[in-house]
Amino acid sequence: ERERRRSKRGKERGCEYILRIMSANSRTFFVGGNWKCNGGNELVKKLVGELNQLSLPGQVEVVISPPSLYLERIRNEIRKEIAVSAQDVHFQKGAFTGAISTDMLKDLSIPWVILGHSERRVVFKDTDEIIGKKIAASLEAGLNIIPCIGELLEEREANRTNAVIETQLKAVVQNIKDQSVYAKRVVIAYEPVWAIGTGKTATPEQAQEVHQFIRSWLKQNLSEEVAKSVRIIYGGSVNPKNADDLSKQPDVDGFLVGGCSLKANEFGDIISAAKQKSQPNKL
Repeated sequence: ERERRRSKRGKERGCEYILRIMSANSRTFFVGGNWKCNGGNELVKKLVGELNQLSLPGQVEVVISPPSLYLERIRNEIRKEIAVSAQDVHFQKGAFTGAISTDMLKDLSIPWVILGHSERRVVFKDTDEIIGKKIAASLEAGLNIIPCIGELLEEREANRTNAVIETQLKAVVQNIKDQSVYAKRVVIAYEPVWAIGTGKTATPEQAQEVHQFIRSWLKQNLSEEVAKSVRIIYGGSVNPKNADDLSKQPDVDGFLVGGCSLKANEFGDIISAAKQKSQPNKL
């Protein structure tokens, strides 16, 4: 009887894995490049020229996010297969010195915006409440969003990763009123703060564990359709050496890349990891 139950559990886990793989293959792989506060005229010219020459695999959505001063120029010069994103936006317009409004991004035909990146949370003190307002304003303006969530090192070491992720997720979903937008206009980025710019990377198993938690939470709190359709990408010292193994995880739907997005050949290698999605690990 014990062997029968063990065999049944094994089959159930196998079926669950296959279903996750099938769902993963229905989601378009997404690779974002966050240039952060880097670049100048020479880098923009060189990098855009090299990106325009890259060989891109099919079935992958590529978005680059340069500093705001270069958004319009890069949108005009980059190939049509690569979209452009802002790195942040304010939820109001008017007397907010230094801010960028959603109307301004729409005026420049910038389709995407990153929201709640850990550097915005830690350095600029963006709270969940502020990020939620930015999410609501961006979607209302017709922008596509990349909300970022992730735990600090001390939170992971205290076994609070899931609790932190849940709190941040709530702030995201509470400000998305139309569930139909999740499939195409929302890409959730899991970025463990301890892995951003440190050279440390979550193992494929660690990344999958959190991504699976996010998808399960969305299924329980929103719907199975949202959980299956929304893309959940990983960020945190992604590079050409680890991208293939990370991309093979069934709930990892792409990457938000930092430093390597400033090097066209390395960014191209990471984009090519999309091919691994059709070659999942054996059971």
